[in-house]
Amino acid sequence: MSVLKTLKLSAAAPTASANDPLGRARDKLLAQLADQRDMVSASLEGRLYEPPRMLALRKDASGQRVRVEVNRRVRRGWFQDPAGTVHFIMRVGGKPLELQPGKAAISIGSLDKLPGTLEALITAVRAGELDPQIKEAAAARGLMMAERRKPRAA
Repeated sequence: MSVLKTLKLSAAAPTASANDPLGRARDKLLAQLADQRDMVSASLEGRLYEPPRMLALRKDASGQRVRVEVNRRVRRGWFQDPAGTVHFIMRVGGKPLELQPGKAAISIGSLDKLPGTLEALITAVRAGELDPQIKEAAAARGLMMAERRKPRAA
């Protein structure tokens, strides 16, 4: 009896990941908002937020790659104005995401209200409410990256 006849075969195939720019940008924004939520929680508790990241570095003389855990830098998305009001800015492609023309900041009030606002933003992104703004920002990022890839004239 052959080994293949003992196995249960199927026609299943792995699902492809989102290959559209909007899906990638939405996923990145959701990850950024989750990081911001964790960072503000740590800040309210009085501790430092340092999420780990695994890096493969060459350590020894023989060229062996050794995996090392380092702290990942997360950019804080909130700030206080001179009056003491806390504001939050979402970023897509390193640039502020304009929720309305000319308005990128969300006025929160105090820092303890920020986690609830971040949960609401995560829900809005998952529901697709910010898709037009994300799509526009992702397209602008794609154009900027295309300009960078162009060969420079000598």
